[in-house]
Amino acid sequence: MQDRIILASGSEIRAQLLRNAGLEVEIIPARVDEEAIRTALEMEEAKPRDVADALAEAKARKISAKHPDAIVLGCDQVLAMGNTIYSKPATPEIARAQLTELRGQPHQLLSAAVIYQGAEPKWRHVGVARLRMHSFSDAYLDAYLARNWDSIRHSVGCYKLEEEGVRLFSSVQGDYFTILGLPLVELLAYLGVTGSIAS
Repeated sequence: MQDRIILASGSEIRAQLLRNAGLEVEIIPARVDEEAIRTALEMEEAKPRDVADALAEAKARKISAKHPDAIVLGCDQVLAMGNTIYSKPATPEIARAQLTELRGQPHQLLSAAVIYQGAEPKWRHVGVARLRMHSFSDAYLDAYLARNWDSIRHSVGCYKLEEEGVRLFSSVQGDYFTILGLPLVELLAYLGVTGSIAS
């Protein structure tokens, strides 16, 4: 037996990761104005880590208000190069511009997870992965975007490491689950310690 767990996200990969770990989860995506939250925080010169955490918390808080009996998990992932935060690309042209900026450079993926229960925050964690792209050619970049646009348009950074996106990189440091958008190991440890799942 496990406690009732709600994922306040429509992310298929996060739901799959949780289910692959043997958890039963309900999916109730939180409708929050991510762009407004991100813009406000950036105007306050908030660090990328704080932006990811705030977005994850906003999602968990919204769904927990309607389901106070459940463990509600809010998540968000931010890609940052220095203090610049990159969003999901709206068009292939934006994706090309972003990848051109990231080419040959290091960046960070920050994956935030926040748990609310009883409409109150109970746990939070921000996992950090450090990645560096190699200097791929313009020809490869254009072919990569043509082949992968439908898949990568929902991904910050315009890549999925579990797919062809791995070919863009010269080095990857960090937890694989964090790179996919969920600090799963730390989350499972918390749920086990609190008795929410068997451990």
